[in-house]
Amino acid sequence: MTPQLNAIGLVTTDLAASLRFYRLLGLDIPDGAESQPHVEAVAGGIRIMWDTVATVESFGGPYTPPTGDARVALAFACADPAEVDAVWSRFADAGHSVTEPFDAPWGQRYATVVDPDGNGVDLFAPLGS
Repeated sequence: MTPQLNAIGLVTTDLAASLRFYRLLGLDIPDGAESQPHVEAVAGGIRIMWDTVATVESFGGPYTPPTGDARVALAFACADPAEVDAVWSRFADAGHSVTEPFDAPWGQRYATVVDPDGNGVDLFAPLGS
């Protein structure tokens, strides 16, 4: 068997803030998950998993977060350009770091929001859809 992408893991310094962010995106994250050391939700058929720094450290030593740009970027397809703008607006209104939506030269409406741990979350839809 060829390995298949099944999940993306994120380490978070503030699990409650991270889960609020991804709920705002529309992920179905169970109520009360903030009190767990490990949380999973499915997005587009791929699991996203959150672990606290303490959980990661329990597996063998101190956790050193990555530094610099482009640690990880998640990309979420939207139904159409209007949905890109609407979802982006929810995050802007909630005070998250955002990059204004734009019509990309590769034929998509595109925007980026940043989760509480500094990970980029791209929103996109084909132009003219």
